[in-house]
Amino acid sequence: MRSRSLTGKVAVVTGGMRGIGKATAVALTRAGATVAIGDIDIPSITDGAAKHSAALCLQLDVSNADGFVSFLDEVEARLGALDILINNAGIMPTGLIEHEDPRSTERAVQINLVGVINGTREAIRRMKPRGRGHIVNMSSLTARVPGAGVATYSATKAGVLAFCESAALELAGTGIDITVVQPSLVRTELVSGIAGGDALFACGPEDVADRVVERLRRPRFQAFVPPAIGAAAFVNHAMPARVRHTLARLTKADRMIVELDSAAHASYDERLRRTLFESRGGPTGGRGEE
Repeated sequence: MRSRSLTGKVAVVTGGMRGIGKATAVALTRAGATVAIGDIDIPSITDGAAKHSAALCLQLDVSNADGFVSFLDEVEARLGALDILINNAGIMPTGLIEHEDPRSTERAVQINLVGVINGTREAIRRMKPRGRGHIVNMSSLTARVPGAGVATYSATKAGVLAFCESAALELAGTGIDITVVQPSLVRTELVSGIAGGDALFACGPEDVADRVVERLRRPRFQAFVPPAIGAAAFVNHAMPARVRHTLARLTKADRMIVELDSAAHASYDERLRRTLFESRGGPTGGRGEE
């Protein structure tokens, strides 16, 4: 397959102010795309375009379906027809499930899963009449290798993977490609304080961004980051549950996130509480945003 050019393509990145989203926006701009960022982070929204070399930066709560429609309407009115959507926005509550605030659980599901569904649905409605487009949805290695301390997060990312599998079947022959990205631990604020953040299969946000650009140029359904974890994920998933759990205990993978260093995560927790929950009168139960 010939490599596709991204020059002049109109691309949207949700959760594009930090971490993977920021790196992806920069990588797409360097590849020649015209990039619009959507993010809930109001304090820095005004200077986001300058920071990330994006053509446009607008406020977006991905969990609000009507708001997503209005956001894409404005993007298309100002930049042109949507060619690429990167559904990246996400949060990661951590800790034992019995201690998780139900409101935090609901918010994670709304952002990580419902937000992806909202964006994908609306992008398809716009792309299908044109017979072209590419949707990239951010899942996680935890979709295939769930870990203790991130039960809700793992469930939402597994939901994204299953959703993409179904959507891919529906999109066959339409000219629209869909890719699901499954990174390992990514060295962003999301993993600060987590033992193992520098593990063998850990990667940087730029690694994920480069993989996204690669898949946009040469479309495939799945993208593991780093690529080597793909085989490990399939082997792990094929093992009986008892074997998987035993290996997790032997490698201490079952304690890695449960024993997160709260002090190392404190400043990020405060920012997430302020930007995602305080304005809605909600809980402070988030631990990360991609």
